[in-house]
Amino acid sequence: MHELRPTGEREAQLWDAAATVPDPEIPVISIADLGILRGVRWEGEQPIITITPTYSGCPAMDTIAADVKDAVEAAGFPRPSIDLVLHPAWSTDWMTEEGKQQLQDYGIAPPQRREASSGPIPLTLSAPVACPRCGSRNTQKLSHFGSTSCKALYSCRDCHEPFDYFKVH
Repeated sequence: MHELRPTGEREAQLWDAAATVPDPEIPVISIADLGILRGVRWEGEQPIITITPTYSGCPAMDTIAADVKDAVEAAGFPRPSIDLVLHPAWSTDWMTEEGKQQLQDYGIAPPQRREASSGPIPLTLSAPVACPRCGSRNTQKLSHFGSTSCKALYSCRDCHEPFDYFKVH
């Protein structure tokens, strides 16, 4: 279960409806598991769904907002409003473990962090990134940007397959 999911029955039903929406660029992961879905609330009888883009200029946000409205209305919650929040900025730390596994199973290397030896500040791994297909760490970055801005393009030197790596941010 997702840690942001409300415990109140009405809010939980609203969350569950919004959480069914897949990311349009990575359809195997929901916006809840990706960490885009940040909250739900009611203002009187109007449902408000809060989402945060992975990047401030993410081209998928209009589609996600429309899909969330459709899913929430289909679940019986009329006239939903989408609250797009840019602060705090989205982080890969908001992804669920299930979401990271879904990325892996789909062929996208999930974000990886390591702890700094002198303290608890997370550092981005520069290499090696494990190949999601064969598990090899004999990989190389081909481009800082992959199929979307949030991913980098890598290649596996063992199975010779290219793959996306979901960058830490």
